[in-house]
Amino acid sequence: MNRDLDLTVALFPGQGAYRAGALAGLWERGTDAVRGTFEVVDEVAKERLGQEVSSLLFQPSPPSPAALLQQAPDILQLAIFATSVATHRLLTEEGGRPSVHMGHSLGEVAALACAGAYELADATAVLCERISVVRAHDRRGGSLLALRCGRDRAERLVALIDHASLVVAVDNATDQTVLSGPADALGTAEAIARQLGVTATPLRSPHPFHNPLLAGARRELAARLAGFERHDTTVPVYSPILGRFYRDGDDLAELLALHLVTPVDFRTSLAALHSAGARTFVETGAGRVLTSLAEAALPGVHTMAPLAGRDDEAGLAAAAAALRDPLSRPGAATARPVGTPVVADGPVATAPPAAAPVAQVAPAAAAPAAAAPAPVDRDELAGRVRALYAEAMEYPQEVFTDDVLLEADLGVDSVKQTELLSRLGDRFGLGAPPSGLRVADYDTFGKVVDFVATGVTSGTLAPAAR
Repeated sequence: MNRDLDLTVALFPGQGAYRAGALAGLWERGTDAVRGTFEVVDEVAKERLGQEVSSLLFQPSPPSPAALLQQAPDILQLAIFATSVATHRLLTEEGGRPSVHMGHSLGEVAALACAGAYELADATAVLCERISVVRAHDRRGGSLLALRCGRDRAERLVALIDHASLVVAVDNATDQTVLSGPADALGTAEAIARQLGVTATPLRSPHPFHNPLLAGARRELAARLAGFERHDTTVPVYSPILGRFYRDGDDLAELLALHLVTPVDFRTSLAALHSAGARTFVETGAGRVLTSLAEAALPGVHTMAPLAGRDDEAGLAAAAAALRDPLSRPGAATARPVGTPVVADGPVATAPPAAAPVAQVAPAAAAPAAAAPAPVDRDELAGRVRALYAEAMEYPQEVFTDDVLLEADLGVDSVKQTELLSRLGDRFGLGAPPSGLRVADYDTFGKVVDFVATGVTSGTLAPAAR
């Protein structure tokens, strides 16, 4: 690869890349790329797991990410996979041709399938085997915990806890790391991290992936996958787990099984592709998790997340155009501002943009001790909160009405909401949200404004009365 080339990278997201309603309009219209993908996934999933994907995802009121994780964690993984494959098909049908594929954890299965390493039915079966094997071997109910700190600090925290099964599983960015382990160890890590001032966010993962706890699952999965026919890839696929491109002679059964116990180094992988000439990154799945990480780590690159807004078709058309001819791509109008919250097998980035449109408010501690709180103009405050949310989510400010449902209508899941509330605390000088806060209490934009108004009046954020 050449540094002077503007190579394009299709990023295939992993855990957390589910957005209720993604591709629903195209499904309803019977678009072949969407219908055909989900029909194959449904058939294999029903045979191997006894469940379908499309009947849950494309019902009139699809489940939220939290509900899907609780009620059907297996379907959650298949939904992420199928959405990525369908998105790739839609992009390539419009002439989009990525130079490289790169998946994140679970996303590597989709990245390989879309590069031709497996037929879709076989790739779905590979994922079903992965789901079944891990479910059988994970007897301790582990998961993942995102920390807003670098790898070195995360490793010091792990060493402090000294739990044999608690490990650093993912290195996403200089300030985003993920721990993997059993529930009790993660609970301890979360409590200590918060005491140290490190933001800790439990992730929507049904198991402790990238952890030696799954060594038994790794051996069984390798044996089960050995019989699947693999093909040479038509597009290079880079693995942040292996730290290299897949090769046509690789034993994919062994390598995909190795994923279960090997950490993900996404940060270094982004840098490697950028050094090789990658300048355009497209999120091939729901949300904007991986493109956000790319943009934060690699200033100046162009990123597109076609399924992160309100109009999937417009997003897909723009992304396909960028993949057809990256040199004629649209400019800043489609780029995502640095600092938008992200989550993907990793914590949420919350650094505000360099030029924030809303003026910083001096912390309460800097005010004279005797000063009484100024009366709150709710309309003016709502405008400032609206500007922050619109900037973070790349939505028009007009959509943030008092009664709009943040998750159901706009796709602001609980992790993003937590981080947005933290940003509001920083922006208005009110400190971090309290540990007892439940984001479900602030399901509409109006409730968020009232939450901030109460904090501005009292000088600190406080959870809603229950």
